Amino acid sequence: MSKYLLDKFLYTVDRDPALVERYRNDPAAFVTWWEENRANAVLNCHTGEASTWLRFTDDERSALANHDHVRLFALGAHPFLTLTLFIAMFERDNREPLEYQKAFGARLAHFDLPYPDIAT
Repeated sequence: MSKYLLDKFLYTVDRDPALVERYRNDPAAFVTWWEENRANAVLNCHTGEASTWLRFTDDERSALANHDHVRLFALGAHPFLTLTLFIAMFERDNREPLEYQKAFGARLAHFDLPYPDIAT
């Protein structure tokens, strides 16, 4: 498991509106594309710099492909990164202020302290 890679996915997708829409509309295909094309890119470095070993586990890939923020939280993905990306994708589907954020939190209510470790 790589919490770093989960957080990198959430961080990089959230910062590009075109990627947000691709992830919203076809999550399984997008996760596969991102893993093949972006997972190993070294951030904030010269273009072309890349590692070769970063891969999602099957569980991580499934949670991302299913937009399963509860499972992502359990896996240790940073909750702020998850929330901001999911707001960008799904807040527009709600009618009331903070409706999505409240539902997001409610689905995590079964977690007790200590919460999953989010350190990378």
